[in-house]
Amino acid sequence: MRDVTLTNIFDHHIAKKYVTRSGLAHAVAVAYHAVKLAKIENVDVDLAAKAGFLHDIGHYTWYNQNGKWDYELYRKNDIHAIKGAERAHKLLIRLGENPIRAKQVSLAILFHTDSFLPGGEVDRTALQSIVKRADEKDEEPGGAHHYRTITADKARQSLQKLDSIIDRHLTQQLQQRQAE
Repeated sequence: MRDVTLTNIFDHHIAKKYVTRSGLAHAVAVAYHAVKLAKIENVDVDLAAKAGFLHDIGHYTWYNQNGKWDYELYRKNDIHAIKGAERAHKLLIRLGENPIRAKQVSLAILFHTDSFLPGGEVDRTALQSIVKRADEKDEEPGGAHHYRTITADKARQSLQKLDSIIDRHLTQQLQQRQAE
């Protein structure tokens, strides 16, 4: 039914590199939150999960001259949502995702934060709003959510379970439509 699963994404070396760098435990948690919110709001759970899992794929670190994390420098120069949208789109297309769906995921990643917007708020689609709220649900003070750990095996198992949840939900939706 789906062109690309979360497990397909996780298994790709690009995702392993960049999602792990930005916090694998956080990415998995946001994907779960996004699916729960999408079910409630009748939004595509597959797109929500993918955008939730990949939302911070554009993160990078900013260090001061002493080699320590410089949060203020990062905040002034943050473009992780822009870089993440581009990186996620390229990855999804490489994996065989439908281009329209890949664009929707990328835009949800782009608008999951206001940090790069000079004027602040923007009007979001339902999917974009879900990814933003899913990210906020998992945030911890001082960015600690990016430093929680999970083994690669545990993350893969969690994503396989989430893939099963998504597949069941999509099958149920299809059966309901056919019954109507």
